[in-house]
Amino acid sequence: MNCSECSRDCLIQKEDNSDYYIFSTDGYNKLNVYDWLKDIPQNDAAEELVEVRFKNTRKGYYLNPNNLSLKQGDIVAVEASPGHDIGVISLTGDLVKKQIVKTNYHPPHGEYRKVYRKAKPVDIEKWDAARDLEKQTMIRSRQITSQLNLNMKIGDVEYQGDKTKAIFYYIADERVDFRELIKLLAEEFKIRIEMRQIGSRQEAGRIGGIGSCGRELCCSTWITNFVSVTTNSARYQEISLNPQKLAGQCSKLKCCLNYELDAYLDARKDFPDTRISLHTLDGEAFHLKTDIFRRIMWYSFDRHSMANMIAIPTDRVNEIIRMNKAGKKPAKLADLNTIVEKPKDLGYQNVVGQDSLTRFEKKDAKPKSNKPRNRKPRPNNANRKRKPQGKKDNQSKQ
Repeated sequence: MNCSECSRDCLIQKEDNSDYYIFSTDGYNKLNVYDWLKDIPQNDAAEELVEVRFKNTRKGYYLNPNNLSLKQGDIVAVEASPGHDIGVISLTGDLVKKQIVKTNYHPPHGEYRKVYRKAKPVDIEKWDAARDLEKQTMIRSRQITSQLNLNMKIGDVEYQGDKTKAIFYYIADERVDFRELIKLLAEEFKIRIEMRQIGSRQEAGRIGGIGSCGRELCCSTWITNFVSVTTNSARYQEISLNPQKLAGQCSKLKCCLNYELDAYLDARKDFPDTRISLHTLDGEAFHLKTDIFRRIMWYSFDRHSMANMIAIPTDRVNEIIRMNKAGKKPAKLADLNTIVEKPKDLGYQNVVGQDSLTRFEKKDAKPKSNKPRNRKPRPNNANRKRKPQGKKDNQSKQ
């Protein structure tokens, strides 16, 4: 039995002892956690808590009071409010407690819910029937939302394992009064309704796609906790503030702008303030751009022109600033000891050992010349002028 959403599971298989479990490869599901303590003997107390994953990056941590022998991939019935839910074991052992601290998880009402049992065939059938209703429920709920003229979009629907409750994930730019919507949805589907708001980044991760880097979106592969991204991240890295290049498929700033931000901030600790101009005997120089990792700053005597820029190391810039504060002016911005050499243009080099793109071409073939050839046309029957019909040759009459 295949599942259409990779955010929930991949393939359900059955063991010899009638236990169902999820069969999936590592990295196929972004909610998977790599258990690097799997081959290490652990304490019995470590099995008290297990991590259970559901749909749409939803996870929970549950007690195992019955001391069930659980492993990654097992399908279990867990306590819910109301009824029970069906989930997949994603982590067991000592790493569960570390994950609770990492995700800052707080159990509802201060108590961890329980794992009832491993899923039975009846539970799997009801769970599968509930999942089949999710798509048509989402389409119908969107129609009801449109009829009520609500400024919101229902992105996904998740049914509980016992088919008594459903979570509607929606996107809205402002506060929405959906009390009337909940009444209509409850009458339409005869279930308990829970509305849960998500952001545009979570929506993009649910849909998926290919980023400008050519790889699958980070939000659809491994990111589960989204951190706010500001334009300061681009300014610190000297990136052009082009909204078309900085925005991702969610129309927000790309999450990857924060990946290397700490390295740039650490490298800029002793950089001088770019708002400070440098005073020399030749005139006043203004900052135009910076190469952070090469520790080079470019200055020009014309604030609005980048034609005659001078590359100066940051140590030399700090030295000139100290001289200006002492009331002194150097003769030039850069002396002979601080001249920055331009990087050599090495061009393309086959450093990886890749084969040439022209390795299949014939080397013995003669190059074709584009010069026109002056050849005389050969006389043939096609080039001879034909006599028009209806006219007789005068010589033949004579």
